[in-house]
Amino acid sequence: MSYSPPSSAKPFTLDVSDQDISEWRQLLQLSKLAPETFEGRQEGGQYGISHKWLSSAKDYWLNKYEWRAQEKHINSFPNYKTQIEDVDLHFIAVFSEKKDAVPIVFMHGWPGSFIEFLPILALVKEQYSAKELPYHIIVPSLPGYTLSTIKTIDKEWTMEDTARIINQLMLNLGFNKYLAQGGDVGSMEALILAHIYDACVGIHLNLKMTSEKPDEGVLTAFEKEALDRQKKWQATGTAYAQEHGTRPSTIGNVLSSNPLALLAWIGEKFLEWTDKDLSLDTILTNISLYWFTACFPSSIYPYRQIFGPSRIEFKDSGKPTGFSFFPYELQPGIKSALEKDCNLIFYKQHEHGGHFAALEQPEALWGDVEEFVAKAWKV
Repeated sequence: MSYSPPSSAKPFTLDVSDQDISEWRQLLQLSKLAPETFEGRQEGGQYGISHKWLSSAKDYWLNKYEWRAQEKHINSFPNYKTQIEDVDLHFIAVFSEKKDAVPIVFMHGWPGSFIEFLPILALVKEQYSAKELPYHIIVPSLPGYTLSTIKTIDKEWTMEDTARIINQLMLNLGFNKYLAQGGDVGSMEALILAHIYDACVGIHLNLKMTSEKPDEGVLTAFEKEALDRQKKWQATGTAYAQEHGTRPSTIGNVLSSNPLALLAWIGEKFLEWTDKDLSLDTILTNISLYWFTACFPSSIYPYRQIFGPSRIEFKDSGKPTGFSFFPYELQPGIKSALEKDCNLIFYKQHEHGGHFAALEQPEALWGDVEEFVAKAWKV
């Protein structure tokens, strides 16, 4: 008998109201660009977003970008909503008809969303029919991000809370064991899932913070360049994270008031954290989702544990771990360090790609996940 999702998973269609779109347009039209400055004229990113890019992106967002076309593309994939505890949880899923299909949950980070994995889902649909698909692919919007709303605000929401919700989602879908894949915040959630929950039997990551040091004597020129970029980022690129972690209410209010401000804050990251610029449509779709769902304040909940005064410790589970190293990632995954830090059964280094690997290099990342699953999954 082929798989079918439980009745608690309700089909969902994204449909932003005309009123919300009209209000967004009016606010963006009335939003003023800052006066030109020396810093704003620099286009290398060393002082943040340039005046030229922000002006051009604002004009494109207002006059050429088509939200309804992007919404249609999102709705071309099977979307669902389900209620778990106090979370109205959204996820996209491509289910297999095979009894022995391997469940894999893919988790995004900040400032991303589920749309990071749409290119991989498109590849999966091209590669396999539902009858032949060897996996169940589950792509949730993490609680607090875009289409997944945390309905309670009377207590602090932690990364462990998010992991509990994602684990429960997989159990509710009927999967008593599964694999997890993630980058950025998603990689941290994968580590928590593997450490706490028996059902998560292995993880594949494309970012992993580790206290272990790489073996200096065996570092390649490629690895040294990546580590040099990391040092530069740590020295000049983490102010945003300190703000998220220590003054979340302030920045949350600022960026919820104005779509142009949100464009500058998030747009900067999509430009800075990749080795090749993504399409403006892709960047704007992600930012539009943040704006229309008013999720920015809750999307930065994890930063209190990552960059706040009381920082979370990510413990290794000893479970099979795979890693894909994309050179422009903020935290380079050097093999000699990872081997000391976890049960590394799969590792691959790529010549291109950065923080948004699923968007930048979907074929490479998906290929790595398939190779990892073949090694990690035990029937």
